[in-house]
Amino acid sequence: MASKRQKDSPEEEKKQASSFPDEVLECVLGFVKSHRDRSSVSLVCKDWYNAERWSRTHVFIGNCYSVSPEILVRRFPNIRSVTLKGKPRFSDFNLVPLNWGADIHAWLVVFASAYSFLEELRLKRMTITDESLEFLAKSFPNFKALSLVSCDGFSTDGLKAIVAHCNYRNLTELDILENGIDDLGGSWLSCFPENFTSLEVLNFASLNSEVNFDALERLVARCKSLKVLKVNKNVTLEQLQRLLVHTSQLTELGTGSFSQELTLREYSELESAFSNCKNLYTLSGLSEATSLYLPALYPACVNLTFLNLSDAALQSAELAKLLPHCPHLRRLWVLDTVEDKGLEAVGSSCPLLEELRVFPAEPFEQDVVIGGVTESGFVAVSQGCRKLHYVLYFCRRMTNSAVAAVVKNCPDFTHFRLCIMNPWEPDYLTKEPMDEAFGVVVKTCTKLQRLAVSGLLTDLTFEYIGKYAKNLETLSVAFAGSSDRGMQCVLAGCPKLRKLEIRDCPFGNAALLSGLERYESMRSLWMSACHVTMNGCRLLAREMPRLNVEVIKEDGSDDTHAEKVYVYRSVAGPRRDAPPFVLTL
Repeated sequence: MASKRQKDSPEEEKKQASSFPDEVLECVLGFVKSHRDRSSVSLVCKDWYNAERWSRTHVFIGNCYSVSPEILVRRFPNIRSVTLKGKPRFSDFNLVPLNWGADIHAWLVVFASAYSFLEELRLKRMTITDESLEFLAKSFPNFKALSLVSCDGFSTDGLKAIVAHCNYRNLTELDILENGIDDLGGSWLSCFPENFTSLEVLNFASLNSEVNFDALERLVARCKSLKVLKVNKNVTLEQLQRLLVHTSQLTELGTGSFSQELTLREYSELESAFSNCKNLYTLSGLSEATSLYLPALYPACVNLTFLNLSDAALQSAELAKLLPHCPHLRRLWVLDTVEDKGLEAVGSSCPLLEELRVFPAEPFEQDVVIGGVTESGFVAVSQGCRKLHYVLYFCRRMTNSAVAAVVKNCPDFTHFRLCIMNPWEPDYLTKEPMDEAFGVVVKTCTKLQRLAVSGLLTDLTFEYIGKYAKNLETLSVAFAGSSDRGMQCVLAGCPKLRKLEIRDCPFGNAALLSGLERYESMRSLWMSACHVTMNGCRLLAREMPRLNVEVIKEDGSDDTHAEKVYVYRSVAGPRRDAPPFVLTL
């Protein structure tokens, strides 16, 4: 009998791995799309590092201050697509001042000299001025795609610069979503050159002003490759019908306003236009939609996989009539105006559903007693949608037993974000904390990557998380916990944790300093309205010099308390553009 081949030593394995010609390695790595996988590949050996370096064309940067543009261009000389995130996520809740930073211009200046061939720029929570947009349009002759999500600092004049100066044979995507934009009117649409035909994605749904519809219609008519069109609420149903005549090839549509007086002929034409939209996979908008015109949509719903109704305050009966026409639905976003009856319809009509988001129609009305969704609707969805693995659920009441029933029905959750809107709200039936609810989530859902907790929670919740949530990457906590021990359990027990977001919790210096061995392997830590002091932050900065420890000091704050703390790893050192109210320790 032949003897078994001896296992190669690690050094021999590295030699074999590096024996491929550079051209072959770079060709193979071209098929590796995940930025995490590519980063792992670069660690195998020097040859693989170099092959990955030269073959990478896209880079994702989750924190714009984790690296400098100069370091980036030295590391990757052939980048054509950049995705960049700026402000911490809690900026969505106005916890981060507008002039905090994350300005893109310094990046663009470096890119102009090193990446003149740049084709795509995708920004989230960044600041970009009109001057920067004009610089972008004029500096990159091969530029194709611009996506701005939750950005600020610019106006529609900046959009004019983009559409007027970008090469009319190249620009394929203009995606403007949920930005703090100075909307000066819709005339920017008329700045597209009349010979411009390359657009594939156009999204201006979040703009508020009237649009130049004639210019929009001409643009849509001549862009035969347009696949994504999302218009704002000022586009009427009659105008939408005129656009759809030219866009039967659309795969994603945002309808804008869905309420106006239509004659029978106009309604028939609208219905016919939707009937021709056989390729739609995503449908959104439907602002102010009513049962009067919803049936016109039914023919276009047959292939939908994503239905975004977060702008449409539908009632349960309207949703119940719409969903049976969407047999392939995988993702559904709704407002809580659908109530539990509407979610029961989801459970009975959407067996393939994988993602559900239920947003509050009146998020700041704490005294609302009737309406909304409860634990009953949550359970109903889980009973009929056994493939559900992503949920964002805003409600005003919940029970431990309901959450246990949900995860028993759907044990494969990767994202579980339960937002009980009243802080410190207990199980409304037993008056007990919601500890056991989140305990059963982390015990049952072994694939869990993202968790948002809410309600009345003690340290027991965080003990459960630290003990069982071994694949958790992002944890969001608000108004929860009893003592420092809660945060200590999480930092000690979650080996894959990358982002930790905490606000209004009784965690202090002991909790903060318990993460000394963890923070360098994480992307970031945010703490606000906790019990952290300036001395605690200074000690963290002294012990971990490769971390950036920033404290946001606002008017009226004292010299001892650290009201808002942002900690993140960086290979670029302290940032150079910190405003006076940001103290880098």
